[in-house]
Amino acid sequence: MNYTLNQLQVFLKITQTQSVTKAAEELHLTQPAVSIQLKNLQDQFDIPLTEVVGRRIYITDFGREIAEAAENILNQVAMINFKTHEFKGNLTGRLKISTVSTGKYVMPYFLSSFMKQHEGVELVMDVTNKSKVIESLEVNIVDFALVSIIPSSLNVEKIDLLQNKLYLVGNRDHKLKKGLHAKEILKELPLIYREKGSGTRQAMENFIDRNHLPAIRKMELTSNEAIKQAVLAGLGYSIMPLIGIKNELHNGDLQIIPISGLPIKTVWQLIWLKGKGHSPVANAFLQHVKKEKENIVQERFEWYEEY
Repeated sequence: MNYTLNQLQVFLKITQTQSVTKAAEELHLTQPAVSIQLKNLQDQFDIPLTEVVGRRIYITDFGREIAEAAENILNQVAMINFKTHEFKGNLTGRLKISTVSTGKYVMPYFLSSFMKQHEGVELVMDVTNKSKVIESLEVNIVDFALVSIIPSSLNVEKIDLLQNKLYLVGNRDHKLKKGLHAKEILKELPLIYREKGSGTRQAMENFIDRNHLPAIRKMELTSNEAIKQAVLAGLGYSIMPLIGIKNELHNGDLQIIPISGLPIKTVWQLIWLKGKGHSPVANAFLQHVKKEKENIVQERFEWYEEY
């Protein structure tokens, strides 16, 4: 046997996501790279780790045993790293954060300098939908969560990080007259929605319902990235967070359609369960955010004030 830690990490992620594609996304690798690592690991065993039925991958019973062993090995390796840094007097441990999907454009900037200062800290960040973010808080498996709408069902504490602005967006072929439009224009445009449970979907529906607009629901997609691509392709329009379309606006591939009552404004908030006992790592990160928040916003999000 000559498997590597990287192969074990890739296989464990595949078993957790039940998908090579999703594993690649979460590991920030290409799908072919993940497939190669899976094949290299499989080649060292005579018993199949996975089975492909149709277009779906399934983990065999043997594969689940290997995944469990891989998780134990990787945890022990992480512990060795923590102990090494502890011996040197460095801050060590895991920082666990869950963020809604659009938060991936926000959270890394508040993490970057902290992670560079503390090499002994391991970051575990789950980028998912709002429902799963709230669930992770409820069962207390994360230190913090990033949301734009605070859940009413939970008793939490928070720090405001950045204003969240949502605009109506179309692609470069949009030909409506220039200037501010009345809200009623939404009656005429095919709209692309996020899935139910999304904070963006909630803000969008609240705006439409509050203004009694019979909007045309063209389609429903499960991520802001998918919606962005659909709008770019001319499949419809959507009310989208400004934070995720910076490059497309600057390139002219997307354009904001000015509408009375927009943008919708919420706030990106770092939240945690009220009364939660923070680990030394989580407490250090919290103090870092409180101290550096204004500098980070000024340095990293200056472009945001153009809109």
